[in-house]
Amino acid sequence: MPHKKTAPRNVLGTRLEPCSLRPLTGFFRDGCCNTSADDVGSHTVCAVMTLEFLEFSRRAGNDLVAPRPDAGFPGLQQGDRWCVCATRWLEAFEVGMAPPVVLEATHERALEVLELQELKAYRAKV
Repeated sequence: MPHKKTAPRNVLGTRLEPCSLRPLTGFFRDGCCNTSADDVGSHTVCAVMTLEFLEFSRRAGNDLVAPRPDAGFPGLQQGDRWCVCATRWLEAFEVGMAPPVVLEATHERALEVLELQELKAYRAKV
């Protein structure tokens, strides 16, 4: 009998919800923080962009504000939701600049890098 593939789960153990369709986010650009072995950056944290985090990310070498039409990237603004790398979120957390997190849309794989308590402390008010 074939193995039935289970639906992706979030950090709360329930079905993974979409993070953002506008702008279209996710490693697979499917609107969700889905992941696979090919996603070495673990783009699993659904974060609500803040000016502080966008600047932190730019200084760390990943400008999320500048549009890159050739890559289909519109550039992000404060308030946008985006699937960020778990390690980048942790770096921002460690210096007090972590953005709010949508737990229902954050893939359970983020827990390989982050503690659920840390994520809950930054839970976005949605």
